[in-house]
Amino acid sequence: TLGTQTDYRDGEAQTDPYSPEYVVPSGSVPELLTLATLTWGRGLPAGLAEVEMIERAREKRAWEATLPAMDNASQIAKRRKMMDDMERKEWAFREQEIEKLQEVRLEVLKKLLWRREENQNELDTKRLYDHWQNYQKAKEEKIKKIQHDCALMLRKLIAKRNNVMGKLERRDIIKEYTDFASQTYAPLSRIGYFPDNHSECYVVKNFYLNTFAGLCELEASLPSSVTQVKIKAPKPKYTTTKTGFIKRSARLEVELAQVHQ
Repeated sequence: TLGTQTDYRDGEAQTDPYSPEYVVPSGSVPELLTLATLTWGRGLPAGLAEVEMIERAREKRAWEATLPAMDNASQIAKRRKMMDDMERKEWAFREQEIEKLQEVRLEVLKKLLWRREENQNELDTKRLYDHWQNYQKAKEEKIKKIQHDCALMLRKLIAKRNNVMGKLERRDIIKEYTDFASQTYAPLSRIGYFPDNHSECYVVKNFYLNTFAGLCELEASLPSSVTQVKIKAPKPKYTTTKTGFIKRSARLEVELAQVHQ
């Protein structure tokens, strides 16, 4: 019924596979001892390359068993020739391994170069997009300024056309007050009028709302029915008649309640 919680996970407390002590009988060489260089994480568990290495070692041991004895000169020459052939095969195998390793490294280098080129292209694209955005923003600001200057010059030309002769005209107050689009009703900010100025004069300032004493006085002037709410509980409807019978509506309500349950 009890349990314990350790400070470490199973993965952190996991050790390498256990290798017990062993004793080799004299005169015997177990094949398993040829794999003593392989350890957990370095060759174990064995993959395709390790299996090929084990098979090659077996073939080499079988070849060594077929070597002739060194008892006469003819056997020595034959043994030397066989050893030269095996050495050539080992060098050829080593060259193939070097070529495979170079191909793997070349593939890795290609991937790294391709990834660097992609990152550089993305960076260049982002820089071009930022430059394009800056130029677009500058263009829009320039177009906006040109449109503003154009509107200003058009207003000046319209004003000059209305008074080509340059005569001084008196102010027509009746015309200004009859036209609701005139400067009297709708003045423009470009001629010095800002409608938001002195807007605080329209703010309602009330003694009863802005001060604590005013709030107390306002509360005292209100009737008690406003501050103290009274709720009357509803009276239950009678389900029986004067003669003592239960009404049909009451029976239906009981049946509906049972069905709902």
